Amino acid sequence: MKTGFDNDKYIKLQSEHIHKRINQFGGKLYMEFGGKLFDDYHASRVLPGFLPDSKLKMLKNLSSEAEIIIVINASDIEKNKTRGDLGITYDSDVLRLIDLLREQGFYIGSVVISQYSGQINAEAFKKRLENLNIKVYLHYRIKGYPMDIPLIVSDEGYGKNEYIKTSRPLVIVTAPGPGSGKMATCLSQLYHEHKHGGKAGYAKFETFPVWNLSLSHPVNVAYEAATSDLDDVNMIDPFHLSAYNTTAVNYNRDVEVFPVLNAIFEKISGQSPYKSPTDMGVNMTGNCIIDDETVKTAARQEIVRRYYAALCKKRDGIDNRHEVFKLELLMKKVEITVDDRTGAREARQKAAFTGAPAAALDANGTVVTGKTSSLLTASSAAILNALKTIANIDEDLYLIPATIIEPICDLKINYLKGKSALLNVDETLVALSISATFDDNAKNALNMLPKLYGREFHSTVILPAIEDVALKKLGLNVTYEPVYETNSIYRE
Repeated sequence: MKTGFDNDKYIKLQSEHIHKRINQFGGKLYMEFGGKLFDDYHASRVLPGFLPDSKLKMLKNLSSEAEIIIVINASDIEKNKTRGDLGITYDSDVLRLIDLLREQGFYIGSVVISQYSGQINAEAFKKRLENLNIKVYLHYRIKGYPMDIPLIVSDEGYGKNEYIKTSRPLVIVTAPGPGSGKMATCLSQLYHEHKHGGKAGYAKFETFPVWNLSLSHPVNVAYEAATSDLDDVNMIDPFHLSAYNTTAVNYNRDVEVFPVLNAIFEKISGQSPYKSPTDMGVNMTGNCIIDDETVKTAARQEIVRRYYAALCKKRDGIDNRHEVFKLELLMKKVEITVDDRTGAREARQKAAFTGAPAAALDANGTVVTGKTSSLLTASSAAILNALKTIANIDEDLYLIPATIIEPICDLKINYLKGKSALLNVDETLVALSISATFDDNAKNALNMLPKLYGREFHSTVILPAIEDVALKKLGLNVTYEPVYETNSIYRE
C-alpha cells in the first residue's frame, strides 16, 4: 500500500518540539493531548504511514517524569457515548486506557469527570473508580463558558473545580475522545496552581486540524467529518493572522477559548506567552507528509466513510439529520459522492446480479467481491477472495474443503440452535486455519491476513456486530449501505 506520511520523521520532530515547550516553563507543564493517545486510527487512515501508537512512542521517553490525567465528560457517561472504532463506551475506554498505559509503564494520577452536575451514571462511575483505588476529581459546568472571562477566572468559575493533586513536572491530559474537557481541565489547573503559589505552563499536542495545510485540504476536511456530531468547524486562526500576518488553520473551540487562556496567563504572570491558539500547539504533522496525493485520496475515503456511518446511525433510528447534512456539505467541498467509496459500486453490482447481500474489498489495487452462498456470508467470501488475490492463488481454487465447512454448519444449526448456517468471518478464519494445517495454499492465504490492514471494505447491508468487530480487528476500514438484511427490528 502507498505511504504518504513519514512516521519516523514525525516522531523525531514532535519529540524535539515537545522538549522545547517543556523547557519553556519552569516547574510544571500541563500538556493537553488532543485526539487519541492510543489507537489513533483516524490519523492512520487519513495519513497512510502514520502508526496508531506514534504518540505513545514519543511519550515513553518521558514516562519517568510524567503522569497522566484522563478526562471524561459526565454527559458522555450519561448517554453511553461509544467509540465508533472500538465499539465500546467512553467510560469503558477510560478503564481500558488505564490498563494499557500502566502496562507501558506510565503513572496514572487520576481521572477527572468534567461537566459534572449530579448525573446518576457519572456518580456511579465515580464510585466504581474509587473502589478500584483510582483518584477521581469533579469539574463543574460554568455558566457563560467560554465568553464570561471574569466569572470563569474566579473562585465561582474554575475555583469551584476540585484541585487535582499532581506530583510530577509533566502532566499529560488525555481523554477517550473529543469534547471531553481536556483544555478546560488544564486551564482550571493553571488557575489553582496560581492560587497555591505555584508556577505552571500549558501546551497543546493536537494532530488535527493541521495548521500549515489549507482550510480546504481533504485532511482538514476529514477532521471536520470526524467531529461532525460536535459542531466543530475548522477556521483561519484570526489571532495568528493578526500577530504574524500568516494564515494558520485551527478550530472553533480553541479560537473561542483563547481569550480565556490569555486572561489566566495574564493573571498568573502579567502576560501571555502565546499570541494565538496556533502558538499553543506543537503540531508537526504537515511537515511529515511525503506524498500529498496519497494523503488526499485517503482523506477523501475517510469523509465518505463517515457519511456512510452517519446514514447507518440514522437508519437505526437515531435523529442525526444535522450530522448527515453537514457531512453532505463536506463531501461537496472535496467533490466526492458515495460512488467514490472504494468497493461500493462493485458490491452493489454483485448484489444486483446475485439477488443477495454482497461485499467488496480492495486487494493489491484491485477490487474483489464476495457473494452470499449456501455456506459463507458475503463478508467471509470477500475476505477469502482478497487473500487469494494477494497471495496470487487461482480464484477458482477452494481454500476450505466441504469436509471442514459442513460439520461447522451442522453444529451451528442442530446443536447451537443458530438462525443461520452460514459461516461468518470469525468462523471462516478458524476453518481456514484448520485447512492450513494440511494445505499449502490455505497456509499461504492465512499468512496474508496482516496485509489486509488498512484496506477498504464495503458491504451492501448493515453487518451484524460479530462480523463488524472481526473485520475491524483485521484492520479493515469498514462501511456498509444503510440497509438491513432482514426486516427484524432486533439486532444482535
